[in-house]
Amino acid sequence: ADWKVELGEREPHEVKDHSLENFMKQVQETDSHIGPYLNLYQVHSATFDSGILTNTQVHEALHKCRVEKGWKLGLSMSGPNQDEIIREALKINVGDEQSTTATPSTTKQKQTRLFDSVQCTYNILEQRPGPALMEAHNAGMDIIIKEGLANGRALLYPKLAEMARRMGCSTDALALGAILAQPFQPRVLSGAVTKEQLRSNLDALSVAEKLMGTEEGKEVLKELMDECKMESEEYWKERSALK
Repeated sequence: ADWKVELGEREPHEVKDHSLENFMKQVQETDSHIGPYLNLYQVHSATFDSGILTNTQVHEALHKCRVEKGWKLGLSMSGPNQDEIIREALKINVGDEQSTTATPSTTKQKQTRLFDSVQCTYNILEQRPGPALMEAHNAGMDIIIKEGLANGRALLYPKLAEMARRMGCSTDALALGAILAQPFQPRVLSGAVTKEQLRSNLDALSVAEKLMGTEEGKEVLKELMDECKMESEEYWKERSALK
């Protein structure tokens, strides 16, 4: 985006370009602005159409950065087919250095999974990615969750308010705690913009412990997830209509 923060009329807020040329350009920008402080490089907004899941040249370039720079690699996604993208990403492997003990006729490259982490939308409303996230967790991937409050929509649900009163906590702490309590052991992004919001969000840590460790908490978690779940297509239709 050339660091522009203002858009003209009808200009898209995001342009997906997962080409090798654009990646190499961004590697230079990343080195220039962040340098040695970078630990995780994530491909933003992966889709089946953007090419990131099939472009082997980009895969090799990403892997080279991991080897030479020590970066971990991840990808983020949105939309009703997040689970399909996660499963496709799990299949992507790249070759390491050839074995020095193998004979020329039997030399093979060791295959390594390309992506170390995945970041996706998951919350009490949008739960479809859950099984795929569990598969990714079991494969050793780090799970990062965005939009844990569904852009604020989750806080409007009467069931969330009811269960929060029962647990003696704020609605945002319960909504985020319900994500932290999932078996795929995610990191959950806060999205707080004030100190008060951050303090309230941090209560999710203790709420999650109660949801996982007490009988009442387990009942609340099940009831909350069962009654707030939306169809994924409807969730994203509403999401796209947000101003």
